Amino acid sequence: MSAFKSDTRLNAGKLDDGGDHAPGDEPKEDVGHWVRNANIGLGLSALLTAGAFFLASSQSVWGPAIPVGLIVLGIAQMGVQLVFFLHITTGPDNTNNVLALAFGLLVVLLVVIGSVWIMDHVTTNMMPVEQMAPIRP
Repeated sequence: MSAFKSDTRLNAGKLDDGGDHAPGDEPKEDVGHWVRNANIGLGLSALLTAGAFFLASSQSVWGPAIPVGLIVLGIAQMGVQLVFFLHITTGPDNTNNVLALAFGLLVVLLVVIGSVWIMDHVTTNMMPVEQMAPIRP
């Protein structure tokens, strides 16, 4: 065994290219990396937000295409927020974060779809207005 592999002080902060690592094995990143990522995310978020306001208020885009453009910009904004601010990546240490995000989305979708389904059934089964008794004050 070489001295490099056996001495943990020489190996600190360095990863080999062997592939499999525990979540805490990543080398420490300097503060500049985090500040740079936050500034890039802030810039992209500001551009996407300004683009959405411009798209909604301008006449340069065909009218029926405006909602589609806003949806695309909204999805891009969600991607920027997830990557730059919540640090959701495809790395092996983010499995729990991605699963928690997927579970949260599932719960939100179930609540929204269930609410729409219930409201549709209530509307369908509502008594016609003509058959309702007049309301007396």
